Amino acid sequence: MTVKTERIDEREAAGTEPGRWAFVALLAGNISLSIGAMLVRLADTGPTASAFWRMTIALPFLLLFAWRESCRKLPPRPAIAIAAVAGIFFALDLAAWHLGILQTKVANATLFGNCASLLLVLWTIFLTRRLPRGWQALAILLAFAGSALLMGQSYELSPDYLVGDLLSLLAGVLYTGYVILMQRVRGTVAPWTALSIASVVCVPILLGTALALGERIMPVNWTPLILLALTSQIVGQGLMTWSLPRFSPLVLGLTLLVQPAVAALAGWIMFDERLGAIDIFGGMLVGAALVLIRLPSRGAKPI
Repeated sequence: MTVKTERIDEREAAGTEPGRWAFVALLAGNISLSIGAMLVRLADTGPTASAFWRMTIALPFLLLFAWRESCRKLPPRPAIAIAAVAGIFFALDLAAWHLGILQTKVANATLFGNCASLLLVLWTIFLTRRLPRGWQALAILLAFAGSALLMGQSYELSPDYLVGDLLSLLAGVLYTGYVILMQRVRGTVAPWTALSIASVVCVPILLGTALALGERIMPVNWTPLILLALTSQIVGQGLMTWSLPRFSPLVLGLTLLVQPAVAALAGWIMFDERLGAIDIFGGMLVGAALVLIRLPSRGAKPI
Protein backbone atom coordinates (compact mmCIF):
# COMPACT_ATOMS: atom_id res chain seq x y z
CA MET A 1 0.00 0.00 0.00
CA THR A 2 1.34 3.43 -0.88
CA VAL A 3 2.08 6.16 1.66
CA LYS A 4 -0.65 8.28 0.12
CA THR A 5 -3.24 5.53 0.61
CA GLU A 6 -2.11 4.92 4.20
CA ARG A 7 -2.58 8.62 4.94
CA ILE A 8 -6.05 8.50 3.44
CA ASP A 9 -6.92 5.55 5.67
CA GLU A 10 -5.50 7.23 8.78
CA ARG A 11 -7.40 10.42 8.07
CA GLU A 12 -10.62 8.53 7.52
CA ALA A 13 -10.13 6.35 10.60
CA ALA A 14 -9.95 9.55 12.57
CA GLY A 15 -13.34 10.55 11.19
CA THR A 16 -12.28 13.31 8.81
CA GLU A 17 -13.73 13.78 5.37
CA PRO A 18 -11.77 12.60 2.29
CA GLY A 19 -14.31 14.03 -0.13
CA ARG A 20 -18.04 14.45 -0.40
CA TRP A 21 -18.33 12.55 -3.67
CA ALA A 22 -16.37 9.58 -2.36
CA PHE A 23 -18.97 8.99 0.36
CA VAL A 24 -21.80 9.49 -2.14
CA ALA A 25 -20.18 6.86 -4.37
CA LEU A 26 -19.87 4.46 -1.42
CA LEU A 27 -23.56 4.87 -0.56
CA ALA A 28 -24.62 4.55 -4.20
CA GLY A 29 -22.63 1.34 -4.51
CA ASN A 30 -24.38 -0.17 -1.50
CA ILE A 31 -27.79 0.91 -2.78
CA SER A 32 -27.09 -0.81 -6.11
CA LEU A 33 -25.94 -3.97 -4.34
CA SER A 34 -29.09 -4.09 -2.21
CA ILE A 35 -31.20 -4.94 -5.27
CA GLY A 36 -29.25 -8.16 -5.81
CA ALA A 37 -31.27 -10.49 -3.55
CA MET A 38 -34.52 -9.61 -5.32
CA LEU A 39 -32.99 -10.23 -8.77
CA VAL A 40 -31.52 -13.58 -7.69
CA ARG A 41 -35.02 -14.69 -6.70
CA LEU A 42 -36.42 -13.55 -10.05
CA ALA A 43 -33.77 -15.39 -12.11
CA ASP A 44 -34.87 -18.69 -13.66
CA THR A 45 -31.43 -20.32 -13.39
CA GLY A 46 -29.88 -22.00 -10.39
CA PRO A 47 -28.65 -19.67 -7.63
CA THR A 48 -24.93 -20.20 -8.30
CA ALA A 49 -25.57 -20.03 -12.04
CA SER A 50 -27.13 -16.60 -11.58
CA ALA A 51 -23.91 -15.50 -9.84
CA PHE A 52 -21.94 -16.92 -12.79
CA TRP A 53 -24.00 -14.90 -15.27
CA ARG A 54 -23.69 -11.80 -13.09
CA MET A 55 -19.92 -12.00 -13.48
CA THR A 56 -19.85 -13.20 -17.10
CA ILE A 57 -22.20 -10.53 -18.48
CA ALA A 58 -20.33 -7.77 -16.64
CA LEU A 59 -16.83 -9.02 -17.43
CA PRO A 60 -16.43 -7.61 -21.01
CA PHE A 61 -17.36 -4.14 -19.75
CA LEU A 62 -15.01 -4.41 -16.77
CA LEU A 63 -12.14 -5.51 -19.00
CA LEU A 64 -12.80 -2.62 -21.37
CA PHE A 65 -12.78 -0.12 -18.50
CA ALA A 66 -9.61 -1.71 -17.10
CA TRP A 67 -7.86 -1.59 -20.49
CA ARG A 68 -8.63 2.11 -20.83
CA GLU A 69 -7.53 3.09 -17.32
CA SER A 70 -4.33 1.02 -17.29
CA CYS A 71 -3.03 2.18 -20.70
CA ARG A 72 -2.36 -1.49 -21.58
CA LYS A 73 0.09 -1.90 -18.70
CA LEU A 74 -0.09 -4.90 -16.39
CA PRO A 75 -0.12 -4.19 -12.64
CA PRO A 76 2.68 -5.56 -10.41
CA ARG A 77 2.60 -9.33 -9.90
CA PRO A 78 2.06 -9.15 -6.12
CA ALA A 79 -1.00 -6.94 -6.71
CA ILE A 80 -2.34 -9.39 -9.30
CA ALA A 81 -1.92 -12.23 -6.79
CA ILE A 82 -3.79 -10.36 -4.04
CA ALA A 83 -6.62 -9.41 -6.40
CA ALA A 84 -6.84 -13.03 -7.57
CA VAL A 85 -7.14 -14.29 -3.99
CA ALA A 86 -9.80 -11.63 -3.40
CA GLY A 87 -11.62 -13.05 -6.43
CA ILE A 88 -11.63 -16.51 -4.84
CA PHE A 89 -13.16 -15.07 -1.66
CA PHE A 90 -15.75 -13.19 -3.72
CA ALA A 91 -16.71 -16.24 -5.81
CA LEU A 92 -17.24 -18.35 -2.69
CA ASP A 93 -19.14 -15.47 -1.08
CA LEU A 94 -21.51 -15.21 -4.05
CA ALA A 95 -22.03 -18.97 -4.23
CA ALA A 96 -22.83 -19.22 -0.51
CA TRP A 97 -25.11 -16.17 -0.43
CA HIS A 98 -27.05 -17.02 -3.60
CA LEU A 99 -27.65 -20.53 -2.26
CA GLY A 100 -28.64 -19.12 1.11
CA ILE A 101 -31.12 -16.63 -0.36
CA LEU A 102 -33.26 -19.49 -1.71
CA GLN A 103 -33.09 -21.54 1.51
CA THR A 104 -34.05 -18.93 4.07
CA LYS A 105 -36.08 -15.75 4.39
CA VAL A 106 -34.76 -12.63 2.66
CA ALA A 107 -34.55 -10.90 6.06
CA ASN A 108 -32.47 -13.76 7.46
CA ALA A 109 -30.15 -13.76 4.45
CA THR A 110 -29.76 -9.99 4.73
CA LEU A 111 -29.06 -10.14 8.46
CA PHE A 112 -26.43 -12.88 8.34
CA GLY A 113 -24.97 -11.73 5.03
CA ASN A 114 -24.31 -8.33 6.57
CA CYS A 115 -22.29 -9.77 9.45
CA ALA A 116 -19.43 -8.27 7.41
CA SER A 117 -20.46 -4.95 8.95
CA LEU A 118 -19.62 -6.14 12.45
CA LEU A 119 -16.50 -7.99 11.32
CA LEU A 120 -15.13 -4.89 9.57
CA VAL A 121 -15.73 -2.84 12.73
CA LEU A 122 -13.80 -5.47 14.72
CA TRP A 123 -11.06 -5.43 12.06
CA THR A 124 -10.72 -1.66 12.51
CA ILE A 125 -10.34 -2.12 16.27
CA PHE A 126 -7.72 -4.82 15.67
CA LEU A 127 -5.72 -2.62 13.27
CA THR A 128 -5.81 0.54 15.37
CA ARG A 129 -5.73 -1.16 18.79
CA ARG A 130 -8.31 1.40 19.88
CA LEU A 131 -11.98 1.26 20.78
CA PRO A 132 -14.24 3.73 18.95
CA ARG A 133 -15.34 6.73 21.00
CA GLY A 134 -17.38 9.87 20.48
CA TRP A 135 -19.39 10.12 17.28
CA GLN A 136 -17.96 6.86 15.95
CA ALA A 137 -19.16 4.87 18.96
CA LEU A 138 -22.61 6.44 18.76
CA ALA A 139 -22.77 5.77 15.00
CA ILE A 140 -21.98 2.08 15.54
CA LEU A 141 -24.67 1.80 18.22
CA LEU A 142 -27.32 3.52 16.07
CA ALA A 143 -26.43 1.55 12.94
CA PHE A 144 -26.77 -1.88 14.51
CA ALA A 145 -29.85 -0.90 16.54
CA GLY A 146 -31.51 0.44 13.41
CA SER A 147 -30.72 -2.71 11.44
CA ALA A 148 -32.08 -4.89 14.23
CA LEU A 149 -35.35 -2.93 14.21
CA LEU A 150 -35.58 -3.09 10.42
CA MET A 151 -35.23 -6.87 10.29
CA GLY A 152 -36.58 -7.78 13.69
CA GLN A 153 -40.20 -8.15 12.57
CA SER A 154 -39.46 -10.25 9.50
CA TYR A 155 -36.50 -12.25 10.78
CA GLU A 156 -37.40 -15.74 11.95
CA LEU A 157 -35.10 -18.29 13.59
CA SER A 158 -36.27 -21.75 12.57
CA PRO A 159 -34.72 -25.18 11.91
CA ASP A 160 -36.25 -24.96 8.43
CA TYR A 161 -33.95 -22.03 7.64
CA LEU A 162 -30.80 -23.35 9.35
CA VAL A 163 -28.91 -24.26 6.17
CA GLY A 164 -29.77 -20.96 4.48
CA ASP A 165 -28.84 -18.99 7.60
CA LEU A 166 -25.45 -20.73 7.88
CA LEU A 167 -24.73 -20.17 4.18
CA SER A 168 -25.59 -16.49 4.53
CA LEU A 169 -23.36 -16.21 7.60
CA LEU A 170 -20.51 -17.89 5.69
CA ALA A 171 -21.07 -15.41 2.84
CA GLY A 172 -20.70 -12.50 5.24
CA VAL A 173 -17.40 -13.86 6.56
CA LEU A 174 -16.08 -14.42 3.02
CA TYR A 175 -17.16 -10.95 1.93
CA THR A 176 -15.19 -9.47 4.83
CA GLY A 177 -12.07 -11.16 3.51
CA TYR A 178 -12.82 -9.89 0.01
CA VAL A 179 -13.20 -6.27 1.17
CA ILE A 180 -9.98 -6.36 3.23
CA LEU A 181 -7.96 -7.82 0.34
CA MET A 182 -9.42 -5.44 -2.24
CA GLN A 183 -8.78 -2.46 0.02
CA ARG A 184 -5.16 -3.56 0.23
CA VAL A 185 -4.69 -4.06 -3.51
CA ARG A 186 -6.35 -0.75 -4.30
CA GLY A 187 -3.31 0.98 -2.84
CA THR A 188 -1.38 0.14 -6.01
CA VAL A 189 -3.98 -0.87 -8.61
CA ALA A 190 -6.71 1.25 -10.23
CA PRO A 191 -10.34 0.27 -9.46
CA TRP A 192 -11.49 -1.29 -12.74
CA THR A 193 -8.25 -3.24 -13.07
CA ALA A 194 -8.54 -4.66 -9.55
CA LEU A 195 -12.21 -5.54 -10.07
CA SER A 196 -11.49 -7.14 -13.45
CA ILE A 197 -8.79 -9.42 -12.04
CA ALA A 198 -11.07 -10.55 -9.24
CA SER A 199 -13.97 -11.07 -11.67
CA VAL A 200 -11.89 -13.16 -14.09
CA VAL A 201 -11.04 -15.50 -11.21
CA CYS A 202 -14.70 -15.68 -10.14
CA VAL A 203 -16.14 -16.91 -13.45
CA PRO A 204 -14.67 -20.47 -13.64
CA ILE A 205 -15.20 -21.07 -9.92
CA LEU A 206 -18.88 -20.14 -10.12
CA LEU A 207 -19.48 -22.12 -13.32
CA GLY A 208 -17.76 -25.18 -11.89
CA THR A 209 -19.80 -24.93 -8.68
CA ALA A 210 -23.08 -24.56 -10.59
CA LEU A 211 -22.28 -27.60 -12.75
CA ALA A 212 -21.21 -29.66 -9.74
CA LEU A 213 -24.52 -28.84 -8.00
CA GLY A 214 -26.49 -29.81 -11.11
CA GLU A 215 -28.08 -26.39 -11.45
CA ARG A 216 -29.87 -25.07 -14.49
CA ILE A 217 -27.33 -22.89 -16.31
CA MET A 218 -29.09 -21.39 -19.34
CA PRO A 219 -31.90 -18.92 -18.60
CA VAL A 220 -35.09 -18.34 -20.53
CA ASN A 221 -35.55 -14.80 -19.23
CA TRP A 222 -32.30 -12.84 -19.41
CA THR A 223 -33.69 -9.62 -17.90
CA PRO A 224 -33.02 -10.35 -14.19
CA LEU A 225 -29.48 -11.53 -14.97
CA ILE A 226 -28.65 -8.51 -17.11
CA LEU A 227 -29.99 -6.21 -14.39
CA LEU A 228 -28.03 -8.17 -11.77
CA ALA A 229 -24.80 -7.72 -13.74
CA LEU A 230 -25.47 -4.03 -14.30
CA THR A 231 -26.63 -3.03 -10.80
CA SER A 232 -24.59 -5.36 -8.58
CA GLN A 233 -21.35 -5.90 -10.48
CA ILE A 234 -20.72 -2.91 -12.74
CA VAL A 235 -22.35 -0.12 -10.73
CA GLY A 236 -22.38 -1.58 -7.21
CA GLN A 237 -18.97 -3.24 -7.07
CA GLY A 238 -17.48 -0.62 -9.37
CA LEU A 239 -18.33 2.22 -7.00
CA MET A 240 -17.41 0.16 -3.94
CA THR A 241 -14.01 -0.76 -5.38
CA TRP A 242 -13.28 2.85 -6.30
CA SER A 243 -14.20 3.96 -2.76
CA LEU A 244 -12.23 1.34 -0.82
CA PRO A 245 -8.89 3.13 -0.29
CA ARG A 246 -10.65 6.34 0.75
CA PHE A 247 -12.28 4.92 3.89
CA SER A 248 -11.42 2.88 6.95
CA PRO A 249 -12.96 -0.61 7.39
CA LEU A 250 -15.14 0.95 10.11
CA VAL A 251 -16.86 3.31 7.67
CA LEU A 252 -17.07 0.60 5.00
CA GLY A 253 -18.70 -1.76 7.47
CA LEU A 254 -21.33 0.69 8.66
CA THR A 255 -22.31 1.71 5.12
CA LEU A 256 -23.04 -1.95 4.34
CA LEU A 257 -26.06 -1.53 6.62
CA VAL A 258 -27.64 0.68 3.96
CA GLN A 259 -28.47 -2.53 2.13
CA PRO A 260 -31.15 -3.92 4.51
CA ALA A 261 -32.76 -0.46 4.70
CA VAL A 262 -32.99 -0.19 0.91
CA ALA A 263 -34.13 -3.82 0.63
CA ALA A 264 -37.00 -3.09 3.04
CA LEU A 265 -37.98 -0.01 1.02
CA ALA A 266 -37.86 -2.01 -2.24
CA GLY A 267 -40.09 -4.67 -0.72
CA TRP A 268 -42.61 -1.96 0.20
CA ILE A 269 -42.59 -0.45 -3.30
CA MET A 270 -42.50 -3.63 -5.40
CA PHE A 271 -44.18 -6.30 -3.27
CA ASP A 272 -46.44 -4.18 -1.06
CA GLU A 273 -44.58 -5.34 2.05
CA ARG A 274 -45.66 -2.36 4.11
CA LEU A 275 -43.27 -0.80 6.58
CA GLY A 276 -44.49 -0.16 10.10
CA ALA A 277 -43.46 2.60 12.45
CA ILE A 278 -40.70 0.41 13.92
CA ASP A 279 -39.25 -0.29 10.46
CA ILE A 280 -39.27 3.40 9.56
CA PHE A 281 -37.64 4.31 12.86
CA GLY A 282 -34.95 1.66 12.28
CA GLY A 283 -34.21 3.13 8.87
CA MET A 284 -33.93 6.59 10.41
CA LEU A 285 -31.40 5.28 12.94
CA VAL A 286 -29.26 3.82 10.14
CA GLY A 287 -29.45 7.16 8.32
CA ALA A 288 -28.43 9.02 11.46
CA ALA A 289 -25.47 6.67 11.91
CA LEU A 290 -24.24 7.44 8.40
CA VAL A 291 -24.34 11.14 9.18
CA LEU A 292 -22.52 10.72 12.51
CA ILE A 293 -19.74 8.52 11.10
CA ARG A 294 -18.68 11.45 8.93
CA LEU A 295 -18.13 13.68 11.96
CA PRO A 296 -14.69 13.87 13.62
CA SER A 297 -14.27 12.00 16.88
CA ARG A 298 -12.28 13.37 19.80
CA GLY A 299 -10.25 10.24 20.09
CA ALA A 300 -10.36 6.54 20.73
CA LYS A 301 -9.69 4.46 23.77
CA PRO A 302 -6.60 2.24 23.52
CA ILE A 303 -7.04 -1.49 24.12
